[in-house]
Amino acid sequence: MTNQKTPLRARQGARGDADAGRMAGPGQLQSGDVTVTADETGESLAEVARRYGLRPSARRPPAPEYVAQLWQRRHFIIAFATARNIALYTEAKLGQLWQVLTPLLNAGVYFLIFGELLHISRGIPNYLGFVVTGVFVFNFTQRSFISTSTVMTESLDLIRALQFPRAALPLGYVVIELQQMLLSVVVLIPILLATGEPLTLHWLLLIPVLALQTIFNVGSGLAVARLGSQLNDFSQLLPFLMRTWLYVSGVIFSISTLDVSGWAKSLLQVNPAALYITLTRNALMATQRESAPGSKPYNKALCTVWQTLGQKSRAPTRYLYDSAYCHSAINPGHLWYYATGWAVLALVAGFFFFWWAETRYGRG
Repeated sequence: MTNQKTPLRARQGARGDADAGRMAGPGQLQSGDVTVTADETGESLAEVARRYGLRPSARRPPAPEYVAQLWQRRHFIIAFATARNIALYTEAKLGQLWQVLTPLLNAGVYFLIFGELLHISRGIPNYLGFVVTGVFVFNFTQRSFISTSTVMTESLDLIRALQFPRAALPLGYVVIELQQMLLSVVVLIPILLATGEPLTLHWLLLIPVLALQTIFNVGSGLAVARLGSQLNDFSQLLPFLMRTWLYVSGVIFSISTLDVSGWAKSLLQVNPAALYITLTRNALMATQRESAPGSKPYNKALCTVWQTLGQKSRAPTRYLYDSAYCHSAINPGHLWYYATGWAVLALVAGFFFFWWAETRYGRG
């Protein structure tokens, strides 16, 4: 009668090479006919994993390696953003037109209520171009913040299924908003020309302004993406924060016309949204360059004329440009320095803040 109790080691050897290298159970590895057990060898599981070249499937690579991985996937990020952008409005009859119709309608509402009814437009030449430009530029940052705040929670299936640098997701959504911003610029240019703004070489400054704003949005989007993945209520609070930010960034009014102390004006003017809006207006609108406080030598008499007559409702156009002879809360020549500083700070801080939690995304 044959003995049915074949020794375990003999049965493993009989399996042959088919089971070579497989995990036989917790704490042991097979390699051919030899069974390696952490208890038998005296090694810890971590030491066994290192000896056989095993590593965690989810790990945070060093920052330089992480950046290299993102760069390797740059074509995927752009293709993903383009496909996502096209799919956003496929069910709407007007399709991609809603990308520019939405900010245009918002600008129209602001112009009607704040410009025509509340007369906040006083002291501002070409208020229509002023408010449309402000809405388009702020909309770029606002949508970047809102879309990246939910990208990690909405992409849990993708994160759990594939191994890739998680920063690719918020980067892709910022690229989506950049593509929409470029389309908005195509609509903005004829509007400004129709309102009397001349086409000059200053318009080329729009390129570095958009580059700096995009860098700022990328860094901020990375930070917002991590906050949104860890705080469930953050995405609900964010729209209220963005609306408050809109009202203090000079989107619908000129910060220089506010009746507040000098330090308060300085803080409002150096906030990043206000900086990118101001630089865009200065690039595309001659009326803004010529009427910006501090753009001409200080002249108390002409400044007083603007303060008393230029800021009245329906003031004659000739008085609107006297604001250039007033003091500016901050040096206009330093706007580029502040804008660059915000972009670099946001990118560096946002990247490391997001990268540090790389292994936590996808846990739900």
